[in-house]
Amino acid sequence: MSKVAFLTDSSSDIPAELAEKYGIEIACFPVNLDGREYIERKDMTNDEFYEMMRQAAGCPTTAAITSIQWLEFYSRFADEGYTDVVHVSINSAGSSTYDNAVAAAKMLYEERPDCPMKIRIVDSHTYSMVFGWYLCECARKVRNGASVADAVLEMEEKFARVEVCLAAFSLKQMKKSGRISAAAAFAGELLGLRPIISLNDGVSKVEAKVRGDQNVMPAMLKWVHTRVTNLKDTPYMVAYTASTARRDELVKLCKKEFGHAPLCTFQLGAAVSANTGPDAIAVVFEGKPRRLCDYLPPLP
Repeated sequence: MSKVAFLTDSSSDIPAELAEKYGIEIACFPVNLDGREYIERKDMTNDEFYEMMRQAAGCPTTAAITSIQWLEFYSRFADEGYTDVVHVSINSAGSSTYDNAVAAAKMLYEERPDCPMKIRIVDSHTYSMVFGWYLCECARKVRNGASVADAVLEMEEKFARVEVCLAAFSLKQMKKSGRISAAAAFAGELLGLRPIISLNDGVSKVEAKVRGDQNVMPAMLKWVHTRVTNLKDTPYMVAYTASTARRDELVKLCKKEFGHAPLCTFQLGAAVSANTGPDAIAVVFEGKPRRLCDYLPPLP
């Protein structure tokens, strides 16, 4: 009889109650701010971290979860008699955490060549509940009797479709982090410009710049319209940071445009908001398959 462990990192932003419900273990990222190290989820709440960012002189940075840390998880699972591990990682293009997990699995099998436990390490190619939601769905299906292979394949198909449209209402964090120059940030703030940013298959891109906060959300939905055939048939989620008012405004607009409620709303944690800043919102949606292999017919 199979015994399946589910593992991820705190960039998944899976709420504690869902992690407990589906038996998902979460390794927490360390976050450094103004020379002090904090552990996400343990040393501060999301709202406390947003305020810390506003008050900080510098920009928060995160460190990858190491191979040794992952090996400790894998070793414990093996000792506890697990037959399978489903490990979903933060975008490999943005962190070495995925590569460290691959190295840890290799180390386990070198140390225990007779270990029968199968480790499936999945690169989400994204961040936050953008992949955390689908990991919860995968765990739910397996707990209800689905095969691990089928549930993981379905999850990976979702990762090949899911896209993000994000907007930052302040450029201060991006200036601090060096993602944009001080001159560009100054000009942007002076003109009231707000970037509309896409995240597609692990790659972020500025799709548009709009002037004035009131034009941000309509511009986000306008861009989403260009990515899907029919909004009415499109599942979506809404993400936010500090402002519940902006969250509620975006949910209201999305309900009107999509014609139905979001799968969920979720707050960005420290590992993710360290890059977006404390004044961001996002729409997450299932678009079209993006990789050529997803369009090819299966071989007989």
